[in-house]
Amino acid sequence: MPIIKAVRGKEPQIPEDCFVAENATIVGEVSMGTECSVWFNAVIRGDVHFIKMGNKVNVQDGAVIHATYQKSPTTIGNNVSIGHNAIVHGCTIHDNVLVGMGSIIMDDCIIESNTIIAAGAVVTKNTHVKSGSIYAGVPAKKVKDISPELTSGEVDRIANNYVKYASWFKE
Repeated sequence: MPIIKAVRGKEPQIPEDCFVAENATIVGEVSMGTECSVWFNAVIRGDVHFIKMGNKVNVQDGAVIHATYQKSPTTIGNNVSIGHNAIVHGCTIHDNVLVGMGSIIMDDCIIESNTIIAAGAVVTKNTHVKSGSIYAGVPAKKVKDISPELTSGEVDRIANNYVKYASWFKE
């Protein structure tokens, strides 16, 4: 059974159609939209501030989502993939975003819609990633514009695949 726990009277809100792996942890003020999935060893800690996730968000294996006490909540839009071992901390991520494996998004960042944060990128505090961009590196910088083919071929494909993968575990 996953660890799903109330903290300071705030309990995670997880719709019935979401998948949460047996060893995932979700605590505190966390609200998830429909068709979300939280994979093996992922941690979503809404203990120090709220975490709000839209529909069709997948939090892949080993990823951590947290916030900053009384200062920076974490808000994630619709159709967002948080890659394996990524850290998403006290930031805002809009719709249709791919956060690559092992990347880090720090406090008070804004990641606009239709963007990709490359694997291993470190998006430093207060960075504003404009819509349609691909950011990579340490610290992360814009490397190019995202093409419509990349949006449908990667961002949408991965989000849709994770809805399918989650269904395998509910059979």
